[in-house]
Amino acid sequence: MTTRGEHVSGRHTDKVAFITGAARGQGRAHAVRLAGEGADIIAVDIAGPLPEAVPYDSATPQDLEETVRLVEATGRRVIASSVDIRDLDGLRKAADAGVAELGRLDIVVANAGICIPQLWDDITPESWRDVIDINVTGTWNTVVATAQHVIDGGRGGSIILISSAAGVKMQPFMVHYTASKHAVTGMARGLAAELGKHNIRVNSVHPGAVSTDMGTGTMVDELTRTMESNPQLAHMTTPFLPAWVAEAEDIAATVSWLADDESRYITAAQISVDLGSTQY
Repeated sequence: MTTRGEHVSGRHTDKVAFITGAARGQGRAHAVRLAGEGADIIAVDIAGPLPEAVPYDSATPQDLEETVRLVEATGRRVIASSVDIRDLDGLRKAADAGVAELGRLDIVVANAGICIPQLWDDITPESWRDVIDINVTGTWNTVVATAQHVIDGGRGGSIILISSAAGVKMQPFMVHYTASKHAVTGMARGLAAELGKHNIRVNSVHPGAVSTDMGTGTMVDELTRTMESNPQLAHMTTPFLPAWVAEAEDIAATVSWLADDESRYITAAQISVDLGSTQY
């Protein structure tokens, strides 16, 4: 695998990638990285208000426009649309339109998701449903809307589900988020089994803390407040490496590798990019 920021020229030439949550953060990093290595991009994001309980700022249409600008600056084509991943029909339309314009589909990065720090007995039915509907059903919808296009391309492909360190170990004070990310991990393994006959690999990527807009708004305050309820759990995700937080580009480097033939025999794997924080 290359180091962060070191693109492999032409690695993804003649490929098309479908990416959710592409307006900013990790999704934007995936789009720019893959485009910089030759792929055309179908970029999807809600680009609008997130559920009320989400404590960080929502992505905007301007954020999605900036992703488009950055991808186009690499010389690649991009088709962008504002879609809520809970909307299967909307995702299908985005995938169909993108493939009609760009010709095929090879890579799917199901990246979009939400995170809400809450004590177990503060989780409302609404916030439970929002986290599961977006992180689990939305990820499923993304695969359902895109996988047949990859199959139809006839040369295999790579589907990458963005789970979390919380899908390997757990994240204190986020039972709904932990449950959703464990579900994504299992989803990747099940899909890998069934799609393998089409030479389609399915893997899950498990970031730890990443510097993105998920840290805006009152997110840090909410994390601190929940940890104060049981301080002995606050060190459960302490990393081994000196850095505490990865950059979005670090996750994008892993996604690019999983989308490439360099990883052609890796499927149903859980790839952690968490500085070692889940390994004890």
